[in-house]
Amino acid sequence: MSLEILIPVGVLALLDTLSPTTLGVTVYMLLTERERLTRRLFVYLLTVASFYFAVGVFLMLGLDTILQRFSGFSGNALLSQFMTFIGLGLLIGSFFVPTKPSSKPRKPKSKSMSAMVMLGFTTGLLEVGTALPYFAAVGIMTAAKLTPIQWMPILASYNFIMILPPLILMGMHTLFRNWLQGPLERLRLTIEKNSGSTLSWIMGIAGVIILINA
Repeated sequence: MSLEILIPVGVLALLDTLSPTTLGVTVYMLLTERERLTRRLFVYLLTVASFYFAVGVFLMLGLDTILQRFSGFSGNALLSQFMTFIGLGLLIGSFFVPTKPSSKPRKPKSKSMSAMVMLGFTTGLLEVGTALPYFAAVGIMTAAKLTPIQWMPILASYNFIMILPPLILMGMHTLFRNWLQGPLERLRLTIEKNSGSTLSWIMGIAGVIILINA
């Protein structure tokens, strides 16, 4: 498989780790929860990753079906024009993202595992519309005409990378709980304060990557 596909998709996966929602929920729970914390957070993150993987599979199969209705140059030209418009839209829109601080991250009202599953599903459902790097990665893999055997491992790896920072924070919290309280609190404040500017940067970089691959 060409590095021309793996490199931009890998960059987009790293870019998606900056999304403040999942990381914000993780930090907030590490600071405020104690009971069965590691297990509940793992269930939450697994639900988020599974939701996005299912969305990715749906998009890959759906876009592939649409492109099969076209043949030769016309289909490639259509996808190229679509990606160009999306890339330009993201790049221009990145300059108009509000930079006001976000609200406090969502927190489950119940401590049950089913509540964590619902929180993960709700997070994915509400945030999937702004998962811009993910959509860009799907577009790149679709344009490359990868087979399911090729793109499924890439999609799974993308989702693992996406939740890797929260998993690392979980591990560090388990080992260095007392020492980590101060840095986690500062990280929480940073996420809440800069979520708008982070989204702006994500939109801009994703737009540039889409334009390069268009």
